[in-house]
Amino acid sequence: MAEMAAAANAKMKVRGKALIPMPKFIKKKFGNEGLQRWLEAISVEAHRVFISGIKSNEWYPLTETFTKPTANIAQLFYDWNLKTAAWELGRFSADFGLKYLKLIVKIGSPTFLINKASEIMSSYYNPSKIEIVKAVDANVILRISNFPEMNKAIEYRIAGWIECALEINGCKNVNIEIPKSLTDFKPYSEFCVSWE
Repeated sequence: MAEMAAAANAKMKVRGKALIPMPKFIKKKFGNEGLQRWLEAISVEAHRVFISGIKSNEWYPLTETFTKPTANIAQLFYDWNLKTAAWELGRFSADFGLKYLKLIVKIGSPTFLINKASEIMSSYYNPSKIEIVKAVDANVILRISNFPEMNKAIEYRIAGWIECALEINGCKNVNIEIPKSLTDFKPYSEFCVSWE
């Protein structure tokens, strides 16, 4: 009984590797002044994390250091357009995270890349389950479940990351739709990905 109560009260965590690109993205797109504005807008806890130096393998509270700071980016720089802000952040994160692996990313098939990405993303969010449920030709369905603090910002960032990673792979006309979402009380978030 005590274990169940502890699990229900457990907060989701995000690995530092997912946080590191955030201030770099802001600085690149909006300069040092933009970065300072953002650091002043985020919560005290998030500010402490971002200025103290994020450790890539450490776990941080998801909502406070990932979801809310992404919403702050949308508020400050995208006229509250969370989809565009998070999607662009996801694209930047893929480009940033894959910069040393671009040759490997280009060699593998798109399906292989998405499969590896789902394994990596599962290690970035705790708890979470991210899996490919269908892969046919140039179409993949990716599902995320067991993600108690899912938020649109997270979904859009993941979609932007996948889009950019597939473009690095050489795919054209990448299309990503999210027809089902944990945020709409569905049992999972579903990403329908297609490309040429």
